[in-house]
This record gives sequence, C-alpha cells and structure tokens, in this order.
Amino acid sequence: MDAEPHAPVSPAVRDGITSPSEHARLDRLHAVRPGIHWDRLLFSAKRSAYKACSSSAPRVLHFEDAGITFSPGTGTFAAHLAGEAFVLTGRRHVCDGILLTATAFPADPPPGQTITSAASRSATVS
Repeated sequence: MDAEPHAPVSPAVRDGITSPSEHARLDRLHAVRPGIHWDRLLFSAKRSAYKACSSSAPRVLHFEDAGITFSPGTGTFAAHLAGEAFVLTGRRHVCDGILLTATAFPADPPPGQTITSAASRSATVS
C-alpha cells in the first residue's frame, strides 16, 4: 500500500520547511513507517493548510506558520496555525509513489474556537 516515492527531499529543503520539533517528529515517523517520505507529506500538508486558509487569513502564511502533527496509524494530520485558535484536520494517503494530502477550512467550526477573517476580525463561535 505505502510505496517509496522516487527521491528523498534534500536536507536543505527539509530544514527550510520544518521547525526543530517537526524535524524530531519526522525522525520518529521515519523510524515507525520507513517506507514513507514524511518530509514530502509535511510539505504537502502545509500547502494544503495554507490553501484552505488562504481566503480567510489576514496575512500571507509561510512554512514556519504551520505546525503539522501526523497520526501514522490513521492517515490523518493536524495543522496548528500560528496566531490562530483553531486546528485544521486533514487526511493523507500514499500509494504507488504518489503522496496526497487534503484539508478544508471548517464551514461550521466547533463552539468556542476563534476564526480570524481576511479583514482581521475575530468571531468566537458559541
């Protein structure tokens, strides 16, 4: 089911997209599931989170603005965005050397979570 993608991400690229804590988590994930290039999935998951939030973010998001945590056994991930009180959840899939990630901005966020709009207004959902 999980297939080895063609080439690993270079250390320079990996260091440019990961925080020290993500780097440590990637090392642990590689030990648990070595057939997956978790650094590529991290890059894709961050892009998925940025694109989901692009219309409502008050500023341009960068790689350091999102922390990604993968759950290797469930095929899911969580994206923690800097300065935001909510967490995006997403799915990941690896098959035949193709890596896929997807997440969506919640239309109806859970009660008590704050969402910052493009106009920099905050609304707490009750």
